[in-house]
Amino acid sequence: MEHLIAPSILAADFANLQKDVELVNDSEADWFHLDVMDGVFVPNISFGMPVIKAIARHAKKPLDVHLMIVDPDRYLQEFCDIGANVLTVHYEACAHLHRTLTAIRDLGMKAGVALNPHTPVHVLQDIIQHVDLVCLMSVNPGFGGQSFIEHTYKKVRDLRDLGKGVNDKLLIEIDGGVGKNNWQKLVQAGADVLVAGSSTFNANDPQAAIREMKGN
Repeated sequence: MEHLIAPSILAADFANLQKDVELVNDSEADWFHLDVMDGVFVPNISFGMPVIKAIARHAKKPLDVHLMIVDPDRYLQEFCDIGANVLTVHYEACAHLHRTLTAIRDLGMKAGVALNPHTPVHVLQDIIQHVDLVCLMSVNPGFGGQSFIEHTYKKVRDLRDLGKGVNDKLLIEIDGGVGKNNWQKLVQAGADVLVAGSSTFNANDPQAAIREMKGN
């Protein structure tokens, strides 16, 4: 499968959000990546349902919603209703992960699990067959523009091995510090989806930056 690029709206210009949504629509990017932060699970607050609902009205590509929040189960239906195509919850935030993933799938969305940098991939061994996507945090979650954690390459390879023969359709997503200096190594390690925030929206030519990370 050709790898996917998912520009992170966290790095967009919130005073001109429709312009940046149209930029992604018109680019070679594949998904919109939307980080929802509650100020409790992570030390930052981003945006919530009204903003995502507004983005969904203009977006022509799937919405990849990443919940960095406590007790995500309370909001699964709401995120489905406002247009999420992929819904990712944190392993560290879910007491009953199998139940949460099943509920997400039952609502018709792809079910994702995110792992913080300190969480090893083997914790997913008993759940891997029920996951559509695993998001490996390659920075500590909460803020954009952080430096990439090099240990992520090994985690990608370990995760690919974990899913082999059990979930060969598993998508591995990398979130944090992804850009022109490491995207190729991540794809070579086995990554399928690259979340690119600062490296997209802070580029002199965002569309060219996306095209480069697509390998075109």
